[in-house]
Amino acid sequence: MFDSAARAYRKLRKLILRCLCGLVSRCRKWVLRLCGAKFGGKVRLPFWMEPVMHAECLTFGDGAALDQWVTLLATNERARITIGRRCYVNRHTMFDASESIEVGDDTMIGPFCYITDHDHTFGPGMSPGSAPLTSAPTRIGERCWLGAHVTILKGVTIGDGTVVGAGSVVTQSLPANVVAAGIPARVIRDIAD
Repeated sequence: MFDSAARAYRKLRKLILRCLCGLVSRCRKWVLRLCGAKFGGKVRLPFWMEPVMHAECLTFGDGAALDQWVTLLATNERARITIGRRCYVNRHTMFDASESIEVGDDTMIGPFCYITDHDHTFGPGMSPGSAPLTSAPTRIGERCWLGAHVTILKGVTIGDGTVVGAGSVVTQSLPANVVAAGIPARVIRDIAD
């Protein structure tokens, strides 16, 4: 008797939590849409999410899903962050855009990744915080997979179907259908078709 009551309680608790998370996601989408974000269909936003500045810079494809504590930072109103259809962005990942970051359809991004499209300039006698930013669009292709703790720097294009190993720092563009890893990331092998 006690086991069945405990199971029923756990099921009820799980159902309530699921409904609450769904309601929070819908409310967040509604607020972001009011602020100018574009949604291409059904998008799953997390229960816990960093506040979004410049929501008008965000575009989500149908079926995109963001996990807990994903940060979408557009440093100005001209920046663009585009998350493709059926993309999955794992927890604690940060997108930091001043120009353009684009993620293709069906891409998976592991936890604790950092993706940026800009850098600070520096020189003798110059503090990095006061120097102007240099930026270049960053693009991650379709069907890519980024492992945990991957860093993608400005101006990088990752070709369709490419896998980037955990902990890698991508400083230069990578071709399609390869496995790359390391600091800086280098192609390890081709992916057989």
